[in-house]
Amino acid sequence: MSTDAPPQLSPQQFIDRSPMSRKQWLIVTLGLFTMVAEGLDSVVASFVYPRIVKEWGTDLHTVTVTVTVSVLAMVAGGVAAGPLADRHGRKGITVAGIAVFGLATAGMGAAQNIAAFAGLRILACLALGAVLPTVMALVADWTPAGRRVQMVALAFAGVTVGTTTGGILSSVLIPAFGWPVLMAVCGLLPLLLIPAIVRHIPESVSVLAARRRPAELRQALAAVVADPDGADVALEQPAVVRRPRPPARVILSRDFAPTTALLWLCSFVAVGAVFLVLSYLPLLGERMGLTSAQAGVAVAVFGWGGLVGQFAVSFALKRFDLFRALAGLCALSAAVLAGAALWATQFTGVLATAFALGLCLPAANSAIQAIGAIVYPPSARATGMSWATSVGKLGPVAAGLFGGLMVEAGWSLGTVLATVSVPVGLLAAAAVALRTRSRTRIEPKPQTVSRPVPTLAPEKV
Repeated sequence: MSTDAPPQLSPQQFIDRSPMSRKQWLIVTLGLFTMVAEGLDSVVASFVYPRIVKEWGTDLHTVTVTVTVSVLAMVAGGVAAGPLADRHGRKGITVAGIAVFGLATAGMGAAQNIAAFAGLRILACLALGAVLPTVMALVADWTPAGRRVQMVALAFAGVTVGTTTGGILSSVLIPAFGWPVLMAVCGLLPLLLIPAIVRHIPESVSVLAARRRPAELRQALAAVVADPDGADVALEQPAVVRRPRPPARVILSRDFAPTTALLWLCSFVAVGAVFLVLSYLPLLGERMGLTSAQAGVAVAVFGWGGLVGQFAVSFALKRFDLFRALAGLCALSAAVLAGAALWATQFTGVLATAFALGLCLPAANSAIQAIGAIVYPPSARATGMSWATSVGKLGPVAAGLFGGLMVEAGWSLGTVLATVSVPVGLLAAAAVALRTRSRTRIEPKPQTVSRPVPTLAPEKV
């Protein structure tokens, strides 16, 4: 016998078919601010190391070891946080991570020796590695499929805002008040986000559904999604369900392993390329005759280009194919890098190169984050994003090594950048391969309709 009752929607389908609400915009905004804090605390210690070398007499080898172990701590934090977030909840790990890296960074301002400073820095980096992917997963979980790519890219742009702000704050606070005040400010400011996150960002729907808490799931959906109009949402799972596979096994399974490998490659090369440009542009610029001030301006121009590029791409992704956008950004970056040997010979050429690379490379990193948010199922999303991010953080390690070898060999700025164009150019091919692999897995963008959107059915009693 047939019935006119509409089919039940899963909680994720309910979110995907609804327009963006004010609460969802608030979640994205809090994600953006959290990424600003992430970028700020990630970079701020680099402005302090020269000071403690001078004030404490710390040798450069100890600083190098501290920096290296801190990077590895970020990697470890991301690797551990993903599976924990998918199993036990993303919101709790996000809040705990912000509290740890904020307090540890603030505590570094009170450190009296390099051992205490290094220990707190490693603890802060462990938490920093955990926060970025869990926040990106929360943003992805609570935004509709048609806006998911755009919102993840927009929130991730906060990292560049944070790193740029770190440079500004260090130039103002260190000369006026000393580096301990800088660390205290950068550590305590993120703690102000915790009450807002606790109040306004619910736990992910996939986690609430797995916990079999229909009342909490109903409350979260009703609080976040706008324009209710009476459809039936399946809030309870069947009594007998297959035990879900661990998230790590999902992303490394036969179905997802090629996608995972391509995503890791993209993240590794893109993050490494940004690090190499930022690290060696001042040194190689001065070698070609630029002053320290001019080299600093070139780095700043790269940063401002990154801000423009990331925000522009985050809005463009609403209309353009994500994978083609990534391929285009990588191809354009490779062309600029390859041509650097010809036009990056004078200050104006260096500035043009830095701005063009700033427009493309950080935007490519935003696109990679957005890809991680849509190629994996919600139950494994945090693991997939966190592991890709962690592999990306190893890119600067390799870039620092090979960049150092090229600098020691006496290569010019143009030659170094032209060499980097080869792996960056390969990313365009990787983006095309990702599109081919993921075409059948990407959530379809729902078409905008004039009829009312579905909402929760009345609770049965």
